[in-house]
Amino acid sequence: MKQHTAQARWEKGLKDGKGNLSTGNGQIKASYSFDTRFGEAKDGTTPEELIGAAHAGCFSMFLSALVGKQNITPAYIETTAKVYLGEKDGGPLIQKIELTTEASIDGLEDADFQKLVQEAKANCPVSKALAAVPEVMVQASLKK
Repeated sequence: MKQHTAQARWEKGLKDGKGNLSTGNGQIKASYSFDTRFGEAKDGTTPEELIGAAHAGCFSMFLSALVGKQNITPAYIETTAKVYLGEKDGGPLIQKIELTTEASIDGLEDADFQKLVQEAKANCPVSKALAAVPEVMVQASLKK
């Protein structure tokens, strides 16, 4: 079993505090705060952005693996994730994730591509980990 590590440090209270996030390999280091997460500040990231990045990356890799099983190599698969943070029962809740994927894959028909997209949505490890999110949508286009 492969282990991956991330760390977060939060200082002070919820609204006046600030924190830092990092990955174990040091490739990602970012600050975050109440205002970046719930307000309008742009000088940091949010846990939801990182979840979106993880989901988009996992989905794209998984879809590439599924296409590879058809003996086809994609030129590229690019996925954007929009993660919607709302409120339920008086607390924050990730209510929806929208994945938008564009791929360039010669030798694959759109109907077959769409089937693989749905399989990737259902089975990539991050999708499975996010199964509690009430709504996950994917829109995919195949470029020729």
